[in-house]
Amino acid sequence: MPISMHSSQILPCLSPLLLQKGRSPFLLFEFPSCMMNNLLDWPEPIIRVQSLSESGLPAIPHRYMKPLSDRPVINWPESCDVNIPLIDLTGLSDDKIGLPPRTVDQIFSACREWGFFQVVNHGVSPDLMDRARETWRSFFHLPMESKQAYANSPKTYEGYGSRLGIEKGAILDWSDYYYLHYLPSTLKDYNKWPASPDSCREVTDEYGKELVKLGGRIMKVLCVNLGLKEDRLQHAFGGDNLGACLRVNFYPKCPQPDLTLGLSSHSDPGGLTILLPDHQVPGLQVLKNGRWITIKPAPHAFIVNIGDQIQVLSNANYKSVEHRVIVNSGMERVSLAFFYNPKNDIPIKPVEELVSEDKPALYPPMTFDEYRLFIRLKGPKGKSQVESLKSPGCH
Repeated sequence: MPISMHSSQILPCLSPLLLQKGRSPFLLFEFPSCMMNNLLDWPEPIIRVQSLSESGLPAIPHRYMKPLSDRPVINWPESCDVNIPLIDLTGLSDDKIGLPPRTVDQIFSACREWGFFQVVNHGVSPDLMDRARETWRSFFHLPMESKQAYANSPKTYEGYGSRLGIEKGAILDWSDYYYLHYLPSTLKDYNKWPASPDSCREVTDEYGKELVKLGGRIMKVLCVNLGLKEDRLQHAFGGDNLGACLRVNFYPKCPQPDLTLGLSSHSDPGGLTILLPDHQVPGLQVLKNGRWITIKPAPHAFIVNIGDQIQVLSNANYKSVEHRVIVNSGMERVSLAFFYNPKNDIPIKPVEELVSEDKPALYPPMTFDEYRLFIRLKGPKGKSQVESLKSPGCH
């Protein structure tokens, strides 16, 4: 699942936040002011991966070639019959959880053992899911000049993009994307959403509304499984003033899929990720017991995974999990990652009910904005970011 990063308010507000006593001091000496200035633009000219793919080149450029240790091994024989849990959410509504105890237990086990699960009968119309995916597929097949009108910058990442992180000379991923804000309403700007295809803004708005509802319902189940009140995690996120954003991923055909990745290994920095996959083209891989398992999407299922902020709030009872995306030579792939996140300026820390003498708080308070900037500058780095946050003595 792709990385969630945004906020047009990061740059003006972050510096004074970091200077507060006890606030994430490692960020101060990791990122000098010259790196902050680099957020205004990309360190090198942007090349659209889709253009490279459509040019018919027989080999990928060197800067997309991953180190040997990061290159994918496609289809391990022993992993062919392994898949993340598939869970039926019939009975889960905005008003009540209404799930059989067995289903609640399945979600708890999936969160602890995998950090990922698929959901069906989730309340979102299959027709809306298909329209959202195919509308965005149509966007990526527009003429380049139409898409370039929405080109993004590393200041907010909002718009049409092709790279993460601002490290000059970095090895890049084989993908393009479109990133937009959905919540809070102060960041939601329809003018930054594509005007073409004609239905794009309307479909995306309807889709976002339904995904916010689904995210809230799943959060209730996560609370119950931790022995918390149903609204506890939602309250820690900021109640109704949460953040939500959408990243649409486009993975073009690749002439050498064994040398690169569509998205490098990472854990999602936000709260909860709800992914609409391209069920005809598998690509998402989850790290399980040292092996990369390729997820086999079920038709009209969402793939749900725990992000770093839920790991922090749950005091690591739930853990975010490393995942990545592989590409292939025969088919393009489109997926929609919806990120259900905390309000950007609320300090996130383990909830008091999950802290005890036997299990002290593993993480110091940090706002989501602070954490996003850390991720934004570094790019995908497995789980090193969230692990580096642990309080001294907790590693």
